[in-house]
Amino acid sequence: MDMEKSIAALNNPARRKILEWLKDRSNFPPALPEHTGLDGVCVGYIQEKAGLSQSTISNYMGLLKQAGFVKAERHGQWTFYRRDEKNIQAFLQAVQSELLKD
Repeated sequence: MDMEKSIAALNNPARRKILEWLKDRSNFPPALPEHTGLDGVCVGYIQEKAGLSQSTISNYMGLLKQAGFVKAERHGQWTFYRRDEKNIQAFLQAVQSELLKD
């Protein structure tokens, strides 16, 4: 894990808010019938909720993915994102270890 990359990804309130929203799928509109059963949230729903441009959201999601906080899965023309809980926990443990060293 690249601690600096992870911290940089979190150094933006909108990116932190997206991670918070992704904790619960009900923060977004219901999935389209053809997307029922797919994990994650369509990037279009994230963009709509955030009220930011498509290019900004694409950039933000790319940074969160590179930092290991989200996973992306492509289905046709759609990209779906979900939190990577394992990597989020690893990051939190690394920060705790670093900051609470004796």
